[in-house]
Amino acid sequence: MDALLSLAFDNISSREALKIRKGLRQIEGLLAQICLAQSKPRSPKKRAQAEHDGQRGHAKGLSDLREDAAFREFFRLQEGFQCNVASRLLSTLERLLGFPPSSQNDLVILSTLDLIQGLLILHPPSRALFSREDYLNILLDLLDSANPPAVQSASLLVLMTAMLENPRNMRTFESIDGLLTVTSLYKTRSTSRDVRLRAMEFLYLYLMPEVGSQKASSAPNAIGLQRSPSKLAALSGHARTHSRDSGNAMDLDEDDTGIRSMEEKQKALAQFLDNVPELVHGLREGGMLNASGG
Repeated sequence: MDALLSLAFDNISSREALKIRKGLRQIEGLLAQICLAQSKPRSPKKRAQAEHDGQRGHAKGLSDLREDAAFREFFRLQEGFQCNVASRLLSTLERLLGFPPSSQNDLVILSTLDLIQGLLILHPPSRALFSREDYLNILLDLLDSANPPAVQSASLLVLMTAMLENPRNMRTFESIDGLLTVTSLYKTRSTSRDVRLRAMEFLYLYLMPEVGSQKASSAPNAIGLQRSPSKLAALSGHARTHSRDSGNAMDLDEDDTGIRSMEEKQKALAQFLDNVPELVHGLREGGMLNASGG
């Protein structure tokens, strides 16, 4: 696994888009091997039929992943700077922002964002990377109106995942005018409907009661975040896993100090948005505050 990651890192560190795409596919393939349980048809005929139908495997449950040796090894490797995939992908994303604008570059950016979101779910401690202003600023830059709606939407998804159960990330987000950026995107008439809905999801998440990272116990399920905003409450209450291997550990400080109340966050958001009471009402009507313990 170390060798495959090293090869992928070499590719995504390239200045050539083709090599970057190759590296992204290598990382995606590794994650697929970890997260998918391979089906094993009994006969060659059934195996051929399964391949023809595209039935290569099914997603493992989170409880299965925690007991899977490959996943445990992958999780252990993520605790060190050398093999932490999320930090490498963020560096790649920053480099891609310097490439000339093109539809092909947008596709590579989308692939990178998708992988980052998945990694933040598989390895929740990597979310602590977003307590750094430079990493959060990369996502905020991608919300610029010059970027296509698909990139803006994917960036908001990563931003939501990075904020889950990480009050420190929230405070960094606030300190670099993240609320101004997201609310401006939400209010701008030229913003697409899908992006506006995604921005509203983020604002709902922002307003919910904060849960300290140390109170969580296992990795949440990303699919809920992508499919339905009504799942945000359940996601923020999910637990997380922790690695006990301290060798070559990253300094992913998960200090829970600085938790703000809902009232404080409503006041902060009200500086940029007039309909904060309506958003809070929507949270209560949807039962999300009750689901999260608010």
